[in-house]
Amino acid sequence: MATIGVVLPVFNAESTILRAVNSILSQTWRDLELVVVNDGSMDGTAEVLSSIDDSRLKIIHTDHVGVAEAANLATRLTTAPFVARMDADDWSHPDRLQLQFELLDSGKLDVVGSQVSIVDENGDALESLARYQRWINEETLLEQDILAFRFVELPIVNPTILARREYFELDFRCGDIPEDYDLMLRAAAKGMRFGKVSRVLFEWTDHSRRLTRTHSSFTPDAFMRCRREHLLAGPLNGIKKIDVWGVGKTGKPWIQWLLEQGIEIRNAYDISERRVGELIHGSLVRHPLELAAADGTMILIAVGAANAREVIRPQLKKQGYVVGSDAWFVA
Repeated sequence: MATIGVVLPVFNAESTILRAVNSILSQTWRDLELVVVNDGSMDGTAEVLSSIDDSRLKIIHTDHVGVAEAANLATRLTTAPFVARMDADDWSHPDRLQLQFELLDSGKLDVVGSQVSIVDENGDALESLARYQRWINEETLLEQDILAFRFVELPIVNPTILARREYFELDFRCGDIPEDYDLMLRAAAKGMRFGKVSRVLFEWTDHSRRLTRTHSSFTPDAFMRCRREHLLAGPLNGIKKIDVWGVGKTGKPWIQWLLEQGIEIRNAYDISERRVGELIHGSLVRHPLELAAADGTMILIAVGAANAREVIRPQLKKQGYVVGSDAWFVA
């Protein structure tokens, strides 16, 4: 039995699947099996896969069931105690699994990712995603930040993950929400621990055909439904009163939604002098300099401006708030 089972669902990726598969089979960590589920591909994917000669490769052909079911099937077909994800249009650094396993084992963690390089189909860096790449690689590198910022966006890139198989045995849920984000939030709610190798070990290719660009489960509305569902079941469970920082384009919809859930807005804060003194959905807007010391009332921070979190976190800390406990950033 291999120590690591790598699961790779693929659909119509004849031009990239060979590179992705070879990046796994060329890992310095040799004790692995790669389970590829060909999810009803209609191009030459099957032919490319059949040309690969490696006893560690297991290929399963199915009707088209979608990435969630295909990944679940691949997980069931490996008996390895540790399971990694891979996507058909990405590339893993040769040391990826070795370094991730060392961190997973030594850090007593349950789920480990890595820093990433986000590129286009030519391998060139994507400036349009530079802010997100910095967030993945720097702002959510540490375990506490992965958990504290999980309601902003998925803080660990799904195909970079190596985890104890219990994580993937939670299964990806099919439906109208992003299955990878939903799985991470469910695992976090169960107390699983997350980490990242502080090296770029993964080349994440973004293009117009990528599932996250084309499928209804990955729209902004789908992500919002997912984070709100898990917020209500987790940090907001039983909360009747809350403070909100941010009443602009990002914050207003959150205030309206909180009120719809029967949660009272005690205080609203915004750095904009134009908004200070206004009534927003019945809440008087105050300047953040008026932020009182933490008193047990949760504060939700809904600010979308670049670098805003770096400015806000020190002020929260000064007033005794703990991000990820009584202060939560959302997007």
